[in-house]
Amino acid sequence: MVLDGVGVGELPDAGQYGDEGSNTLAHTAEAVGGLHLPVLGALGLGNIAEIRGVAAAGKPKAFFGRMAEKSRGKDSTTGHWELGGLVLEHEFPTYPKGFPPDLMNRFLLITGCTGFLGNRTASGTAIIQELGTEHVRTGQPIVYTSADSVFQIAAHEEIIPLEQLYRICRQTRDEVCTGAASVGRVIARPFVGTDGAYVRTTNRKDFSLDPPADTLLDLLASHRIETVGVGKIDDLFANRGLARSRHTRTNAEGMDELVARSSEMRRGLIIANLGDFDTLYGHRNDPKGFAAALESFDAMLPRLLETVRTGDLLILTADHGNDPLTPSTDHSREYVPLLCVVGGREGGTTLGTRSTFADVAATAADYFGIRNSLAGTSFLSQVR
Repeated sequence: MVLDGVGVGELPDAGQYGDEGSNTLAHTAEAVGGLHLPVLGALGLGNIAEIRGVAAAGKPKAFFGRMAEKSRGKDSTTGHWELGGLVLEHEFPTYPKGFPPDLMNRFLLITGCTGFLGNRTASGTAIIQELGTEHVRTGQPIVYTSADSVFQIAAHEEIIPLEQLYRICRQTRDEVCTGAASVGRVIARPFVGTDGAYVRTTNRKDFSLDPPADTLLDLLASHRIETVGVGKIDDLFANRGLARSRHTRTNAEGMDELVARSSEMRRGLIIANLGDFDTLYGHRNDPKGFAAALESFDAMLPRLLETVRTGDLLILTADHGNDPLTPSTDHSREYVPLLCVVGGREGGTTLGTRSTFADVAATAADYFGIRNSLAGTSFLSQVR
């Protein structure tokens, strides 16, 4: 389970990304006078890092540690691919000054749009307030990016219907953002509302690159082991290696789906992304909202723990940080937490600092007894 954006402190190279001093969980906790996370605390979250309100457990119920990102970058796609056993040597391209004219001319030619608005680095919630009314008047989509490797296209659902917006994004993915301009994701950002009161909807859709090599999901699928994606996993892995997927829109919906699938599954892998922490609060520099989302998740977690049977593994982690207390509204280059619950075992010990997120993939492959060439080192023997 990937808690999107929930980092636990700056990586040694954070300064190269402008993220020196970032610590998503610690700073969020300080901002609200302490977090109330009794379930995560009992598992050992407070044993990973100093978090106000979350004390270190004397006898943690889970194995605990933290993981460093080995790939270059701090994007959701990069983080998830590394969790899937694929380490990237090169970062996806970014466009801090907006997309170049030749790329935008190609965008117009391929998509048939008569023009565009924006084309700069921006907060998604801010730019729709700024340009939303002009978009409604002209029918031209709003194009923007961020510090991440993304080409984002915002449109009012009554001006550019969802299916048309998705088509524009798919064309941009397949025919515009290619070659040297192959951004990690093209993202549809639909919104509704009226002048001065535009709001984004939950109909966001990500169009990711195809992973350049096999991931854990491809490996398991080739061995006829059931794989289920919850949340935006299907988008991030370009629908590869998934037998089933449910594109849930909120943390609560994702948890409901995860509990249902975990209750029924006898053998297989479920991989879920819970994105509210990142999308609704990290990117909006809202520590109070971030804290409330963490506490809400903690309250929902016992339902999932009840589905963990003897021999099952439940791994909780993240894909990057998104510190809501920094001036930036972008992701932050941080360690991510690692909590591993083993069905039938009451206690756990430290797993230390892992050198790559890919240790999760190596452990999962090891769990199913599959020899592989995925990046990472299995910690299965340590938890068994």
